[in-house]
Amino acid sequence: MNKIILMGRLTRDPEVRYGGTSNMAIARFSIAVDRRIRREGQPEADFFNCVAFGKTGEFVEKYLHKGTKVVLDGEMRNNNYESKKHPGEMVYSFEVNVNQIEFAESKSVSQANAGAPVPQAPQQAAGQQAEKPQDAGDNFMNIPEGIDESLPFV
Repeated sequence: MNKIILMGRLTRDPEVRYGGTSNMAIARFSIAVDRRIRREGQPEADFFNCVAFGKTGEFVEKYLHKGTKVVLDGEMRNNNYESKKHPGEMVYSFEVNVNQIEFAESKSVSQANAGAPVPQAPQQAAGQQAEKPQDAGDNFMNIPEGIDESLPFV
């Protein structure tokens, strides 16, 4: 089985080309994945080169840019070749062929991380306090009136 799941930030804007008989999108990008355990003198992140084809490549081109946090799954592929500069010497490289990719944070958080202004929630009028949900005693909270439209499952 060859499956890899990564979460990280794009290190640069994707490079997209169109090619092949069907003029398919081919998006190349790299992501930095933070290491869980950071040791002094060791790198804090690992960098993975990725490639996405077709509709996935078009999604990458349209919506992703440097700094965007994503979760992707794909397959690790090796791109081994003989060096042109040093004949007989093999060059070993790896890249992730992306099957699926999704945003790993909301647009507002992404904009905040990019330094863009983030829209703020509406402020309460002076003297008004926000209504807090109350515990009904059955391990469920009562939801105050007037916020039903903000619930995603209503």
